[in-house]
Amino acid sequence: MSYDVTHPRDPRFSDLKPSLLQGAAIAEANRCLYCFDAPCMNACPTHIDVPTFIKKIASGNRIGSARTILDANILGASCARACPVEVLCEGACVLHHQGREPIQIGLLQRYAMEGMHDAKLPLPFTPAEDTGKRVALIGAGPASLACAAELRRNGIAATIYDARPLPGGLNTYGIAEYKLPFGVALHEVELIRSLGVEFVAEMMIDSDRLAELEQTFDAVFLGMGLGAIHRLDVSGEDLPEVTDALDLIAGYKGGMIGSLPSRVVVVGAGNTAIDAAIAAKRLGAAEVTMVYRRGPEHMSAFASEYHHALREGIGFAWFVQPVAINGNERVEGVTLVRMEAGDDGSLGMIAGSEFLLACDCVVLAIGQGTHTHFLTGVVETQRGRVVIDRVTGQTSHAKYFAGGDCTNGGREVVDAVADGKRAGIAMAAQLLATPNGLGGPYANA
Repeated sequence: MSYDVTHPRDPRFSDLKPSLLQGAAIAEANRCLYCFDAPCMNACPTHIDVPTFIKKIASGNRIGSARTILDANILGASCARACPVEVLCEGACVLHHQGREPIQIGLLQRYAMEGMHDAKLPLPFTPAEDTGKRVALIGAGPASLACAAELRRNGIAATIYDARPLPGGLNTYGIAEYKLPFGVALHEVELIRSLGVEFVAEMMIDSDRLAELEQTFDAVFLGMGLGAIHRLDVSGEDLPEVTDALDLIAGYKGGMIGSLPSRVVVVGAGNTAIDAAIAAKRLGAAEVTMVYRRGPEHMSAFASEYHHALREGIGFAWFVQPVAINGNERVEGVTLVRMEAGDDGSLGMIAGSEFLLACDCVVLAIGQGTHTHFLTGVVETQRGRVVIDRVTGQTSHAKYFAGGDCTNGGREVVDAVADGKRAGIAMAAQLLATPNGLGGPYANA
C-alpha cells in the first residue's frame, strides 16, 4: 500500500517558520564560509556534509544539494524541521565566534529537501541485487526507517512491524504539526517504501512473536522507541478530561481532536510538554498553564522552546506538584502543593501550602516509560534501555541490533537516524560477510 501524503493542513498549525524562497536561500548560502573540517558537520549526529550541500544551493543546484543531504540522512526533510539546530549544527557555526548570526542551516536543508519533494523525485539510489538475506525491524520510527533504507541499499530484504496504523513513529504521531507536518513525515515513509521496504501495520510484537521473528529472519532490529507517558498516580487521574501529551498531539494531527476546553493544565516542562501546551492554545483553550515541580533553570525543554511558549501566551507555575485532580464526573481543577529545594538539591513539599488551580482539562507530559519487557531473557537491558555497542548497534545477542529511543532513553530524531544507519551498515557487513549468519564482538558463545 502507499501512504496519503496530501493530508490537509489545519491552518491553526501552519509552519512555525516559513520556507525560504530561492533568492533568500541563495543569499543565505553565500554567507557560508565553507569551512574545512566544518564544526557544523561534526555537530550533526548523521554528519551531513553541510558545506557541500550549502555550496550547491549557492550555485543553484538545489536537487544536488538534496542528494548530498540524503547520502548522510535518509530523513533529511524531517530533520530539517524537527532538529534543535541551535544546539547542533547552527550552534557550532563559526560565525558565532565573529559575533555574527549563524548560517540558517536548518532552513537551507529544508529548502533543498522541499525542492526534491516538490519535483516528486525518487531517492538518489536504488537497492542492490537481492542477497537472499532478510531482517525484521520492530517499530516504524526514524531508527527503523534509516536502518531499513541502509539494508535495502545492500540488497537485504527489510520488513518493519509497528503497532500503529501508519508508519513513521513520533515523526508521524508525536511531533507538533507546526514543526513537522503529517504529510512530510508520510512522504519520507513513502520514499523508503519505494526501495522495497515492507510495512506490517497494527502488529504488536510480544515475546512469542519475537521468537518467531528470530527464527524466520536472519537478524532483528529493535527500534520500538519508548512506552507510554508516566502517570501521576493521584486521585482523579481517570477522569475523561485527563490525557497525555502524545495522545493529544496524535489526536489533533490525525483529525480526531478539533478543540479543547477553556482552561488547560499541562504537567511537565520538557519539549513535548511545550508542544502540548501550544497545541492546547491553538485548539481553543483561553488559558493554558504549565506546572513544574522545579524552576525554569531545571526544565528539560530547550530555551528556544520556552521562549516560543511565552510568545504563545502560555503561563507557568514553578515549584508546584500535583497531588490530586479534582472533579466528580468531569475535571474541575488540580490541587497543587508548593515545593522547596533543600541544601542538597532534593525537593520537599511545603506543609499546608496546597491550593486549587481551576481547569477543565489536564495533559500529562512527565516523561515516557520504557517498552522492553518483551525482551526479558533475550537481550541485555539496563534501567529498561537496550544495551548496545555504540559503534555497531549490536546487542548482547548477536542476532539483535537496536537504536533510537529504546537505547538512549529519548533523544532527537537525528540521533535515531544516526543509530539506525550505523546498525544497518553493521548488519549488512556481517550478514554478507558471514556465510552462516551474524558474528562479532557480542556473538553468543
